[in-house]
Amino acid sequence: MKVDRARIIDEALKLLNEVGVDMLSTRLLAERLQVRQPALYWHFKNKRALLDAMNKEILERGHDSRLPHADEDWQHYLAQNTRSFRAALLAYRDAGRVHAGTEAEPDEMQDIEAKIAFLVAQGIDAGEAMMLFIALGRYTLGCVIEEQADFPEGPGRGAELDGAARDYPLTAAGLAHYREGGHAALFEAGLRFILDGAAAQLASAAVSKP
Repeated sequence: MKVDRARIIDEALKLLNEVGVDMLSTRLLAERLQVRQPALYWHFKNKRALLDAMNKEILERGHDSRLPHADEDWQHYLAQNTRSFRAALLAYRDAGRVHAGTEAEPDEMQDIEAKIAFLVAQGIDAGEAMMLFIALGRYTLGCVIEEQADFPEGPGRGAELDGAARDYPLTAAGLAHYREGGHAALFEAGLRFILDGAAAQLASAAVSKP
Protein backbone atom coordinates (compact mmCIF):
# COMPACT_ATOMS: atom_id res chain seq x y z
CA MET A 1 0.00 0.00 0.00
CA LYS A 2 1.35 3.41 -0.94
CA VAL A 3 1.16 6.25 1.58
CA ASP A 4 1.68 9.93 0.89
CA ARG A 5 4.02 12.29 2.73
CA ALA A 6 1.27 14.37 4.36
CA ARG A 7 -0.38 11.32 5.91
CA ILE A 8 2.95 10.03 7.21
CA ILE A 9 3.63 13.34 8.98
CA ASP A 10 0.10 13.55 10.39
CA GLU A 11 0.26 10.04 11.82
CA ALA A 12 3.79 10.64 13.11
CA LEU A 13 2.53 13.64 15.09
CA LYS A 14 -0.29 11.59 16.56
CA LEU A 15 2.19 8.89 17.49
CA LEU A 16 4.49 11.50 19.03
CA ASN A 17 1.70 12.57 21.39
CA GLU A 18 1.12 8.95 22.36
CA VAL A 19 4.66 7.62 22.91
CA GLY A 20 7.03 10.61 22.97
CA VAL A 21 10.09 11.29 20.85
CA ASP A 22 12.29 8.59 22.42
CA MET A 23 9.86 5.80 21.55
CA LEU A 24 8.90 7.20 18.16
CA SER A 25 10.36 4.99 15.43
CA THR A 26 9.85 4.30 11.76
CA ARG A 27 8.96 0.73 12.71
CA LEU A 28 6.08 1.85 14.94
CA LEU A 29 4.98 4.39 12.36
CA ALA A 30 5.00 1.80 9.58
CA GLU A 31 2.89 -0.53 11.73
CA ARG A 32 0.43 2.27 12.40
CA LEU A 33 0.15 3.05 8.69
CA GLN A 34 0.00 -0.66 7.82
CA VAL A 35 2.91 -0.42 5.42
CA ARG A 36 6.45 -1.79 5.36
CA GLN A 37 9.29 0.42 6.61
CA PRO A 38 10.84 0.86 3.14
CA ALA A 39 7.66 2.70 2.11
CA LEU A 40 8.58 5.41 4.62
CA TYR A 41 12.16 5.66 3.38
CA TRP A 42 10.85 6.74 0.00
CA HIS A 43 9.81 10.00 1.70
CA PHE A 44 12.24 10.20 4.64
CA LYS A 45 15.73 8.69 4.53
CA ASN A 46 16.00 8.48 8.33
CA LYS A 47 14.36 9.50 11.61
CA ARG A 48 16.07 12.91 11.59
CA ALA A 49 14.51 13.74 8.23
CA LEU A 50 11.13 12.68 9.60
CA LEU A 51 11.59 14.84 12.71
CA ASP A 52 12.51 17.84 10.53
CA ALA A 53 9.29 17.42 8.57
CA MET A 54 7.29 17.01 11.78
CA ASN A 55 8.84 20.17 13.18
CA LYS A 56 7.90 22.14 10.08
CA GLU A 57 4.32 20.88 10.30
CA ILE A 58 4.09 21.72 14.01
CA LEU A 59 5.13 25.30 13.29
CA GLU A 60 2.85 25.63 10.26
CA ARG A 61 -0.10 24.48 12.34
CA GLY A 62 0.52 26.55 15.44
CA HIS A 63 2.99 29.39 14.89
CA ASP A 64 0.61 32.03 13.58
CA SER A 65 2.45 35.27 14.47
CA ARG A 66 5.49 34.92 12.28
CA LEU A 67 5.56 38.18 10.33
CA PRO A 68 5.19 41.75 11.63
CA HIS A 69 2.67 44.33 10.53
CA ALA A 70 4.12 47.44 8.90
CA ASP A 71 3.05 49.79 11.73
CA GLU A 72 3.65 47.37 14.61
CA ASP A 73 5.90 48.24 17.53
CA TRP A 74 9.02 46.08 17.29
CA GLN A 75 8.92 44.93 20.92
CA HIS A 76 5.25 44.00 20.61
CA TYR A 77 5.98 42.03 17.45
CA LEU A 78 8.91 40.14 18.98
CA ALA A 79 6.88 39.33 22.09
CA GLN A 80 3.93 38.03 20.07
CA ASN A 81 6.21 36.13 17.69
CA THR A 82 8.00 34.46 20.60
CA ARG A 83 4.78 33.60 22.42
CA SER A 84 3.38 32.10 19.23
CA PHE A 85 6.50 29.96 18.79
CA ARG A 86 6.22 28.71 22.37
CA ALA A 87 2.51 27.89 21.97
CA ALA A 88 3.18 25.93 18.79
CA LEU A 89 5.80 23.77 20.50
CA LEU A 90 3.71 23.22 23.62
CA ALA A 91 0.87 21.86 21.49
CA TYR A 92 2.71 18.56 20.95
CA ARG A 93 4.45 16.23 23.35
CA ASP A 94 8.26 16.59 23.22
CA ALA A 95 7.99 19.15 20.40
CA GLY A 96 10.82 21.14 21.96
CA ARG A 97 13.15 18.19 21.50
CA VAL A 98 11.81 17.60 17.99
CA HIS A 99 12.66 21.21 17.12
CA ALA A 100 16.12 21.18 18.72
CA GLY A 101 18.88 20.93 16.13
CA THR A 102 16.72 21.93 13.17
CA GLU A 103 17.55 24.77 10.81
CA ALA A 104 15.44 27.07 8.71
CA GLU A 105 14.31 25.67 5.37
CA PRO A 106 15.47 27.36 2.13
CA ASP A 107 11.86 28.32 1.36
CA GLU A 108 11.77 30.38 4.57
CA MET A 109 14.44 32.85 3.46
CA GLN A 110 11.93 35.40 2.20
CA ASP A 111 10.16 35.52 5.57
CA ILE A 112 13.45 35.73 7.46
CA GLU A 113 14.54 38.62 5.25
CA ALA A 114 11.26 40.43 5.94
CA LYS A 115 11.63 39.96 9.70
CA ILE A 116 15.19 41.29 9.72
CA ALA A 117 14.21 44.19 7.43
CA PHE A 118 11.47 45.13 9.90
CA LEU A 119 13.99 45.43 12.74
CA VAL A 120 16.53 47.22 10.55
CA ALA A 121 13.87 49.82 9.82
CA GLN A 122 13.63 50.34 13.60
CA GLY A 123 17.33 51.16 13.76
CA ILE A 124 18.67 47.71 14.67
CA ASP A 125 21.72 46.44 12.80
CA ALA A 126 21.07 43.39 10.60
CA GLY A 127 23.59 41.29 12.49
CA GLU A 128 22.14 42.28 15.85
CA ALA A 129 18.65 41.60 14.54
CA MET A 130 19.66 38.06 13.61
CA MET A 131 21.27 37.53 17.01
CA LEU A 132 18.14 38.83 18.73
CA PHE A 133 15.92 36.37 16.84
CA ILE A 134 18.30 33.53 17.66
CA ALA A 135 18.48 34.53 21.34
CA LEU A 136 14.70 34.63 21.63
CA GLY A 137 14.33 31.35 19.78
CA ARG A 138 16.85 29.50 21.91
CA TYR A 139 15.48 30.98 25.11
CA THR A 140 11.99 29.82 24.15
CA LEU A 141 13.21 26.38 23.15
CA GLY A 142 14.99 25.94 26.48
CA CYS A 143 11.87 26.98 28.38
CA VAL A 144 9.70 24.57 26.39
CA ILE A 145 12.06 21.62 26.87
CA GLU A 146 12.17 22.30 30.63
CA GLU A 147 8.39 22.61 30.78
CA GLN A 148 7.78 19.45 28.79
CA ALA A 149 10.22 17.55 31.02
CA ASP A 150 8.39 18.66 34.17
CA PHE A 151 6.67 15.48 35.28
CA PRO A 152 4.01 15.60 38.01
CA GLU A 153 5.69 15.98 41.35
CA GLY A 154 6.19 12.78 43.29
CA PRO A 155 6.20 12.50 47.10
CA GLY A 156 8.49 15.14 48.53
CA ARG A 157 9.55 16.51 45.17
CA GLY A 158 9.76 20.30 45.39
CA ALA A 159 8.71 20.29 49.03
CA GLU A 160 12.12 18.92 50.02
CA LEU A 161 13.89 21.78 48.27
CA ASP A 162 11.52 24.34 49.78
CA GLY A 163 12.19 22.89 53.20
CA ALA A 164 15.95 23.12 52.74
CA ALA A 165 15.59 26.75 51.64
CA ARG A 166 13.92 27.87 54.87
CA ASP A 167 17.28 28.70 56.40
CA TYR A 168 18.04 30.95 53.41
CA PRO A 169 15.41 33.71 53.37
CA LEU A 170 16.35 35.25 50.02
CA THR A 171 16.36 31.88 48.29
CA ALA A 172 13.09 30.91 50.00
CA ALA A 173 11.44 34.14 48.82
CA GLY A 174 12.71 33.59 45.29
CA LEU A 175 11.46 30.00 45.22
CA ALA A 176 8.05 31.03 46.51
CA HIS A 177 7.76 33.66 43.79
CA TYR A 178 8.82 31.15 41.13
CA ARG A 179 6.37 28.47 42.26
CA GLU A 180 3.50 30.95 42.44
CA GLY A 181 3.91 32.04 38.83
CA GLY A 182 4.78 28.72 37.22
CA HIS A 183 6.18 28.16 33.75
CA ALA A 184 4.18 30.84 31.96
CA ALA A 185 5.16 33.61 34.36
CA LEU A 186 8.80 32.56 34.29
CA PHE A 187 8.77 32.61 30.51
CA GLU A 188 7.21 36.06 30.40
CA ALA A 189 9.74 37.43 32.89
CA GLY A 190 12.68 36.17 30.86
CA LEU A 191 11.13 37.44 27.64
CA ARG A 192 10.79 40.90 29.14
CA PHE A 193 14.40 40.86 30.35
CA ILE A 194 15.59 40.11 26.80
CA LEU A 195 13.38 42.71 25.13
CA ASP A 196 14.13 45.40 27.70
CA GLY A 197 17.84 44.71 27.28
CA ALA A 198 17.54 45.00 23.51
CA ALA A 199 15.63 48.27 23.86
CA ALA A 200 18.25 49.69 26.23
CA GLN A 201 21.04 48.71 23.86
CA LEU A 202 19.21 50.30 20.94
CA ALA A 203 18.67 53.52 22.91
CA SER A 204 22.32 53.60 23.96
CA ALA A 205 23.48 53.15 20.38
CA ALA A 206 21.21 56.01 19.24
CA VAL A 207 22.61 58.37 21.87
CA SER A 208 26.21 57.54 21.00
CA LYS A 209 25.77 58.30 17.31
CA PRO A 210 27.40 61.60 16.26
